[in-house]
Amino acid sequence: MSDQNAAKIGFVSLGCPKNLVDSERILTQLRAEGYSLSPSYEDADLVIVNTCGFIDAAVEESLDAIGEAIDANGRVIVTGCLGKRADEIRETHPRVLEVTGAHAYEEVMQAVHKHQPAPHDPFTSLVPPQGIKLTPKHYAYLKISEGCNHRCSFCIIPGLRGDLVSRPIGEVLTEAERLVESGVRELLVVSQDTSAYGVDLKYRMDIANGKPLDTRLRTLARELGQLPAWVRMHYVYPYPHVDDLIPMMAEGLILPYLDMPLQHGSESVLRAMKRPAATEKVLDRIKRWREMCPDLTLRSTFIVGFPGETEDDFDQLLEFVQEANLDRVGAFAYSPVEGATANDLPNQIPEEIKQDRLQRFMEIQAEISRNKLAGQVGREMIVLVDEVHDDHMIARGPGDAPEVDGQVIIHGGWDDVVPGDFIEVQVSGYDEHDLFAEPK
Repeated sequence: MSDQNAAKIGFVSLGCPKNLVDSERILTQLRAEGYSLSPSYEDADLVIVNTCGFIDAAVEESLDAIGEAIDANGRVIVTGCLGKRADEIRETHPRVLEVTGAHAYEEVMQAVHKHQPAPHDPFTSLVPPQGIKLTPKHYAYLKISEGCNHRCSFCIIPGLRGDLVSRPIGEVLTEAERLVESGVRELLVVSQDTSAYGVDLKYRMDIANGKPLDTRLRTLARELGQLPAWVRMHYVYPYPHVDDLIPMMAEGLILPYLDMPLQHGSESVLRAMKRPAATEKVLDRIKRWREMCPDLTLRSTFIVGFPGETEDDFDQLLEFVQEANLDRVGAFAYSPVEGATANDLPNQIPEEIKQDRLQRFMEIQAEISRNKLAGQVGREMIVLVDEVHDDHMIARGPGDAPEVDGQVIIHGGWDDVVPGDFIEVQVSGYDEHDLFAEPK
C-alpha cells in the first residue's frame, strides 16, 4: 500500500510537555503500523484528541477541541487526562467513538484498530529511529517517569496518571541517544516529579552501553551530560539530593537551570497544600547552589489566593520571592479543580482578592526580572538558534526553556546559520521578557 492510500489519522495534542510525549508515542505507533497522518480534519479518516484535564480552563479547551473535531470530521477518539471523566465527555459530545485515559497507548491503538483497521502491509521503515516528534527537530522532551506519589491538595495528577512509575535508566538513555543522533541539540527532561526519579524502583541497577547504572537522577544527569546536547531539568523539587546536580552544572555537563514548582512561601499555606513546608531550608539551599554555580537560572511557579491564605501569608510569599530572587517566575490565581481536596477547605478567597494579589505579586516579580535582564547586558553567551529570518534570528540561552521563558533576539546573522545551530553572541539590550544581542 502506498502512503497516499494509507488510512489517514488526524491528531490534536493539548496540555503539558508530558502529554506531548504521550502524543509522540501514539503517533510513532500509528506510523509504524502504516497509518499516515493528516494535517486537517477534513482529509482524515479518524481524529484522535489527546486532552488535558488539570484545571477548569484546560477542561473547557479540551471539550471545545473535541467538539471542533466532531463538527469537522465526525469520527473522534478521545484520550489523555480528561479521559478519566468519560461520562462528562460523552454527555457533552455523545458522538465520540471511544474514550481512554492518560498514557493509555495500547487502548488508543485498540480503539483505532476497531474503527479504522490498520493497513495490511505497514512499512516500519517509515518510522525514524527516534520516533515521531511534535517539537522542532533540534529539541525534544525526554519523559523519565509517569505519575506522582505526592497528594497535594490542589492537584489531581495522581488520580489522572497514577502513582510514580520510573522508566529504567537504560531505556531512557537509549531514547536520548537516538534523539541526539537524529539531530536533537537540546533534551528537556520532564516528569511530574523529576527529583523522585527511581524511588519506586528502589534505584534498581540497569545496564546501559554495557555498564551497570543505578536508576537515580544524579546518575541519569551524569550520563546525559556525556551526550553532545544541552540537557535541561524541569519539575525538580529541591530535595537534598538535588544538591548533587549543581556541581554537574558548574562543570558544564548539564545546563545551569532548574525548574522548581515551589507553589508558595508561607509555611501554613504549604501545609494546607500538603507540600514540604521548610521555606527557610529552601532559601538556604538556593543560596548555597548559587555559591557553587553563579550562572544558575532558577524558574518556579506559585499559586496565590489558595483557600485560607491570609494577608500575612501573602506578605510572606512576597518576602520569599524577593529573597529567593528567582530568574523566571509564573504565577496563577488558585482555581478549583474537580476532584481536588482543596475544594473542601474553609475560607475560600474571593476572586477579586485573588486577582489583586496576583497583580501585586507580578509587579514585584517584574522588577526582579528587569534587574536580572539588565545584568545580562554586555555578557557573551552561547545560544541555540530556534528561528532564522531575513533580518534577525530568534534563539535561547542556557537560562531559556522553550515556550515558557524569554528569548534572545539577534539582529543580523550569517547566511549559513540554521535552526539547531549553536552560535556565540553578545547581549546588547533587553525588554520586559527578552534579550537583544549581536553576533560575535
